[in-house]
Amino acid sequence: MPYPAGHRAEVKKNIIESARKLFNRHGFESVSLNQIMAGAGLTHGVFYSYFRSKSDLYAEVLGCFFTDPEWKSCWEGVQVDLSSTDVGPQVVRAYLSRQHFENVEDSCPMVALPTDVARSGVTARRAFETVFKAMVSVLERSLTQESRHRHTTAQAVAALSIGGMVVARTMADRNLADELRAACMAVALNLGGWEGNRKSKMDNSRPGQRAGRRRK
Repeated sequence: MPYPAGHRAEVKKNIIESARKLFNRHGFESVSLNQIMAGAGLTHGVFYSYFRSKSDLYAEVLGCFFTDPEWKSCWEGVQVDLSSTDVGPQVVRAYLSRQHFENVEDSCPMVALPTDVARSGVTARRAFETVFKAMVSVLERSLTQESRHRHTTAQAVAALSIGGMVVARTMADRNLADELRAACMAVALNLGGWEGNRKSKMDNSRPGQRAGRRRK
């Protein structure tokens, strides 16, 4: 019996999602093809019907909502509308949100995998570069300043958002990590001229943190 229409695309998507979660959690080198395929509910032999190598799969995993219209944010309460005129501050707040910080498995791969990319071949680096350029383009589109430095500013905001989350994830002290995220967010919003933009509804503080401030 033939497979239904869309079966192959669905299987490939499941493999990519399994790899994304495992790579984000354990890193590229530490994850085997057997683990990836088991996570997708498939056998190892099926892998080569969809990808030539683990590195090719890695390049696909690097896709994000900037380049993949089917990618859906799994960060509860976080929304990014790429068609919005104020998408820039939305992206900054999404990247540096508490929800993104805590959801390691569903991280944007640019946050979870940069060191692996740097050690990988040109295919993975080019894939990372494509996603980064797409993020810069989205940010640049919604910058309020009118100057020849718009592209440079967008690059700086993107790097600050991604790098800020990478460093925050290395902190053992959760309070310090939260302070770092808040600082990076404030500077990135200021660079983009978005500091007066209305605040997002997402809660970037730890549970109980705001209540603790009110009691002081």
